Amino acid sequence: MTGGPSPLPGERVTRPCLTAGWLCQTFLHWRYEPHVVQALLPPGVVVDTFDGAAWVGLTPFVMASVRPLGLPYPRWTFPETNLRTYVRLGDGRPGLWFLSLEVTAFPLPAARALGIPYHLGRLRCWRDGPAVRYAGERRGGGPAYRLAVRPGERLDPGALDVWLTARWRAYSRGAGLLWETPVEHEPWRLSAARVEDVRQALTAAAGLPDPAGPPLVHFSPGVRGVRLGFPRPA
Repeated sequence: MTGGPSPLPGERVTRPCLTAGWLCQTFLHWRYEPHVVQALLPPGVVVDTFDGAAWVGLTPFVMASVRPLGLPYPRWTFPETNLRTYVRLGDGRPGLWFLSLEVTAFPLPAARALGIPYHLGRLRCWRDGPAVRYAGERRGGGPAYRLAVRPGERLDPGALDVWLTARWRAYSRGAGLLWETPVEHEPWRLSAARVEDVRQALTAAAGLPDPAGPPLVHFSPGVRGVRLGFPRPA
């Protein structure tokens, strides 16, 4: 790890292509050997590590009040679940790399042309007493998952907590180019959480071996005022 991510965005997104809220978000993270994750990345994208380990995150949440640029109505709200890892470009800029994104609707149809791996399916997120539950299945009988977590005490984030959650750009590859999409939002409010149930086939579908050991878990009530910038060549 060199020059870890900041808990605050590195740039303003003054003209977003999309605004939304990311609510009721859980972060499950597993450690992987860096070479295992690197094998899934294209040339020019290098797996990022913390204390010598790569990390892969399963992050279900609710995409709320989604509004693309120039469309005041309607505003869509739907569940989304991402499988992601952490990368750097050759110039050292840290960011996200999505291995898959499970959605019930495409907020930006053009995103597929930029190599963002959206998959349509049936997803749910609901409260069950003190627990938060998520479930999803990719259309056509693809990989499925079920997850239940119980949020705990508010955290004062440490270095690893920030490294896993404070990422202010996402990279993708499509149309023969590497793309960068900036994002701006308020800092995450993180709590510890305990897994009550997890069954998932998304890591295997992405080409990863089964995770070894229990995940590191965080929960956040979410962030509002998320601003996604226009993708630009990286």
